[in-house]
Parts: sequence; C-alpha cells; structure tokens
Amino acid sequence: MKDYTNLKVWEKSHSVTLSIYKVTENFPDKERYGLISQIRRSAMSIPANIAEGCGKFSDPDFARFLQIALGSTHETEYYLLLSKDLKYLSDEKYQELKDKIGEIKSMLIALIKKIRTTVKV
Repeated sequence: MKDYTNLKVWEKSHSVTLSIYKVTENFPDKERYGLISQIRRSAMSIPANIAEGCGKFSDPDFARFLQIALGSTHETEYYLLLSKDLKYLSDEKYQELKDKIGEIKSMLIALIKKIRTTVKV
C-alpha cells in the first residue's frame, strides 16, 4: 500500500478539485443538481480513485484505479468546456483549469505506463 498524499498527481488533482468547488459556487442555482453536481463529482473522482488505488495490494489493481481516475479527467475536461460554452466560466478560467487537467492527465498516463511496464500487465 502507498501513501497517496505523497503522490504529486494526487496533490495536483486535489488542488484542481478545490478550485472547481470554488468556481462552481458562482454557477446559477438552477445548475445545483445538474452541472454543478456533475463537475464536482467527476473532479473529486480523480483524487479519490488515486487514493483508493493506493490502498490496493497489487500494482495491477493500482493501475486500474489510475485508469479510472484518467477517465474522470476526460469527463471533467468536458464539463469545463460545457461550463465555458454556457458562459458560466470565463475563457481565462476555463483555460487555466483545462491546462491543469491536461497536466494531471499526462502525469496519470506516465504513472500507468510505469506501473504496467514494471509489472508486465
């Protein structure tokens, strides 16, 4: 088992999740059970799956949870685009968060490859 708080990718994904919670506070109230709920859920799924994977006993299980986290980055990225297109996010804030999500995606891909290469999955 690994300590997820020592992983840079977890740290960055946790930070992005906090940022998304903050920006969605300004979304219209009518989106409370729609877009706000969905984007927050997908964002928090990234660090949550990294943490859960760290609690597994095998590297293949860890890699599987990292892959689930990677899927959540794509989902979050889409919700950010939707938020921008609906004019709930400024172009600048969208780009900032999109860049951070892109960095997390790259880190997850590299970590998944490293684990799979090491364990020959």
